[in-house]
Amino acid sequence: MDELVKDSIRIVNQNTKSAVPWELDQPAAQPCYSWNETKWQQVTRDPMQTNQNAPESIALYSWNVDFMLPYPDSRMRAGLRHLESIIAKQPSSAVTIIYLNECVESDLRLMATDPWVQKTFAITDLDNTYWQSGHYGTTTLIDRRLPIQSCFRVHYSKSNMERDGLFIDVAFGAGKPIRFCNTHAESLANEPAFRPPQIALCAEYMHSPDVQGAILAGDLNAIQDFDKHLHTDNNLQDAYLKMGGSEDDAENGHTWGQQAATAQRMRFGTTRMDKVFYCGGVKCTSFGRFGQDVEVEDEREREAIVKLGFEKPWITDHLGVMATFEVQSQQQVSL
Repeated sequence: MDELVKDSIRIVNQNTKSAVPWELDQPAAQPCYSWNETKWQQVTRDPMQTNQNAPESIALYSWNVDFMLPYPDSRMRAGLRHLESIIAKQPSSAVTIIYLNECVESDLRLMATDPWVQKTFAITDLDNTYWQSGHYGTTTLIDRRLPIQSCFRVHYSKSNMERDGLFIDVAFGAGKPIRFCNTHAESLANEPAFRPPQIALCAEYMHSPDVQGAILAGDLNAIQDFDKHLHTDNNLQDAYLKMGGSEDDAENGHTWGQQAATAQRMRFGTTRMDKVFYCGGVKCTSFGRFGQDVEVEDEREREAIVKLGFEKPWITDHLGVMATFEVQSQQQVSL
């Protein structure tokens, strides 16, 4: 497993982009794409567009799919089928947003050819053009029924790992849009710490007067004491805690370690790395985890993953987090 980590770091370093067209810490617009029955085409966005038939609720799913493990196509395919099975049980009145962390470019190609994705979602990325890294990054799937008003990335200057915040503004009703932020915060316990300035920068855009409310989620790599109060430091709500979760409840709250390589779990334990933060005119109505014991199916691939030091051939070392929200009226927000 240690050799796999070293190889992954080497591949990332080899694929680092030497020049990019955006300015760090500033919004960089990017397109979104929707399937038109034969191909993906760029979504026409109107910042003034409204949505008179606003959905009753939002179902948000966030999952780190682990770029270091082999067999990315098999793992992503299994992950999509798991998500599809969960989302099929939702009320039809709920719309779905999916945040994915640690995608590689082959994940994007697979999603672009997946019939369920084509039928159900718009997507932010078809290739790695808008990632700071040439090897891995984030992407978001947006329910096709939602009018997209804008999409932009903010690439962090405080990062050694080419991380960013991916923002999408979506029209709900006739009021201001809801802003969705997909981020993969800096890994490891670095000095100086980069997660605080990264989450603070996201919070600036979440608290923008141009939006009615905002929801951030992702692998926040919360492994140090300061991570426990990054939400309150930035005037955000933590969905897990708001729904009655306890910070120290490993059995019900932790999202990393249960499916890590056995040696890593023995060394680091489990932690609540993945979180959902929100603010403004959205109300969290439920929180949960998903993705437990999702495995690759091919027998040869199963054996190879187990040989890397895993108890089972899991598709990722993270559990996903999901939360549902209601969009509040301006009157409700003011109360």
